[in-house]
Amino acid sequence: MSKKFLVVSTVLVFLFSSSYATPGIATFYTNLIASACYRGTQEGVMIAAASDILWNNGRVCGKMFTVKCTGPRNAVPHPCTGKSVTVKIVDHCPSGCASTLDLSREAFAQIANPVAGIINIDYIP
Repeated sequence: MSKKFLVVSTVLVFLFSSSYATPGIATFYTNLIASACYRGTQEGVMIAAASDILWNNGRVCGKMFTVKCTGPRNAVPHPCTGKSVTVKIVDHCPSGCASTLDLSREAFAQIANPVAGIINIDYIP
């Protein structure tokens, strides 16, 4: 009975968590100095810049997002590692940004091969 409960619980957790995820696109950058939210203060390496879609006049600054790679956006096959990463929003991705979240290289490497450069993601604020 406990194995059945564990399986059912796992399925319910998966369904519950994936139903609240939002699809998006991630890229990465290498400058770890946050400018838009923290005026040059180093906020660690698991950080990200938010696109205009998320920015909301800076109200997203400091919020934590859990991000998971869901697949490629280019010819790099199988870029995803199967892991997720939690990042802190510390910057604003400039207008024309190609992604929903511009992750630090370290955060991107947790969820995908950096050679891919751009990936499909699911994120949960």
